[in-house]
Amino acid sequence: MIAAVVHCVSGVRAEIAVEDPNGCPLASVSTENEISVSDVTWTRASDGIVTESFTTTGSIEAAGSDAIDAETTFDAGDRTMYRFERETESCACERVEAAGHPIDNVEIRDGQLNITVHLPEAAELREVVDALSASGARVSVNYLVRDATDEDRRDLTIVDRGRLTARQQDVLETAYRMGYFAYPRKHSAEEVADALDIARSTFAEHLAAAQRELLASIVDS
Repeated sequence: MIAAVVHCVSGVRAEIAVEDPNGCPLASVSTENEISVSDVTWTRASDGIVTESFTTTGSIEAAGSDAIDAETTFDAGDRTMYRFERETESCACERVEAAGHPIDNVEIRDGQLNITVHLPEAAELREVVDALSASGARVSVNYLVRDATDEDRRDLTIVDRGRLTARQQDVLETAYRMGYFAYPRKHSAEEVADALDIARSTFAEHLAAAQRELLASIVDS
């Protein structure tokens, strides 16, 4: 969940996930067409109309989209660039910028909005989360990297919880909260499985898969 722990913090880089973002047409495009959206940029004209551009991993024309009326600007084969116009709305990304926090990158995966920001102080991350939560969407932090001074540099490893399925994450968090990983162990596998209302074998399967993904993040890096 959190990338690394270092000392002498001077800034942070964070990717924030927004599930079911209200007022985000590209989230609907991602869901409808089962594609990822990246390279999202937008420009607001003097008349209030916003022109937004984005890149997809596949065409949205084959499946169509009820959310936007987009035109193709460049087709690279495996990646296609589009743009469309929309009325000015207080979408998630604009709320973050309105709060005074520039956005570094925007991606949409499986209908989930993922916003990357660089902040001079870790305390400002709460302001960004509050701005995104204002629409009622569920907000979480995919990863957080803290910067360190040259005198106290640490080996940073990003552990991206996006590698886990929702069920794997639920199993892992429940096991942790119940002290399954503590020594001595506070609750057995069977007790944790009962709390999750799943079979012990299912608990073991999900837990093993989650641990493999997390360890792969660390070892591969």
